[in-house]
Amino acid sequence: MSNAPWTDEENDLIVADYFAMLKADVMGHPYSKAAHRRALLPLLAGRSEGSIEFKHQNISAVLKGLGEDWIPGYKPAFNFQMALVDAVARWLAMNPAWLARLPHTRLETSLQESAPLWIGPAPTRSNQPPPQELEQMLHVAHTYDAAGRGARNRTLGRAGEERMLAHEWTSLRMAGRDDPARKVRWVSEEDGDGAGYDIASFAPDGQTRLIEVKTTNGWERTPFHITRNELAVANARRSEWCLVRLWNFSREPKAFELLPPLDAHVTLTATTFEAGFA
Repeated sequence: MSNAPWTDEENDLIVADYFAMLKADVMGHPYSKAAHRRALLPLLAGRSEGSIEFKHQNISAVLKGLGEDWIPGYKPAFNFQMALVDAVARWLAMNPAWLARLPHTRLETSLQESAPLWIGPAPTRSNQPPPQELEQMLHVAHTYDAAGRGARNRTLGRAGEERMLAHEWTSLRMAGRDDPARKVRWVSEEDGDGAGYDIASFAPDGQTRLIEVKTTNGWERTPFHITRNELAVANARRSEWCLVRLWNFSREPKAFELLPPLDAHVTLTATTFEAGFA
């Protein structure tokens, strides 16, 4: 069996095979991992079924780093080569419809009938992955601009806002607060993106909640973009503003909240600059 480094052609073949399985998995269609491995064997001369399975696990790790969905049955395996990341990036570039797809969790019933989201603790140093794994994930995310790609995915962003709107309505009604529930507004949809938050809602005690929603299909530590205006509103209205991070969105949406000041929770890195001639 070959121990030689995987070629670009081999990586492209196995990445395409992985996405064929991932599409079936996301849609709930039956497929056989063993059958896929056996079908690849004659195309990957000298590779064993074990090496193919491990490479599939590497692809899961790459997708995790990119902030994308992966096959749960292939637990992410790290210490992959950047050539594999390049192959995944090539597949995504040639298949833009995959990133623009409607999330499988898109609401199929009225918003009022949706169950509340699971909102848990935010990532901290105490619950972070092993240092080597975290370093590789963050390197992939920054190199391939996972945050920027997420910010540009309006389909995903809008679906996340819609899901959070449903959560707010449902939570208030379950608390017996029908009147404020009727006043919850989808600000970014009704007024545009300039307010510095997406949803205007209320806590059960009547306190105003200004909610900025950031959504990813990836894991909870996928980086995200936040605008200067969003930060300004967060600082100006600290008692009302919060950021809700939705993650694992295409599978089973989960969420956590971050309250101002944001730099107490995350590292804020300037990524763009305004150029003037003054």
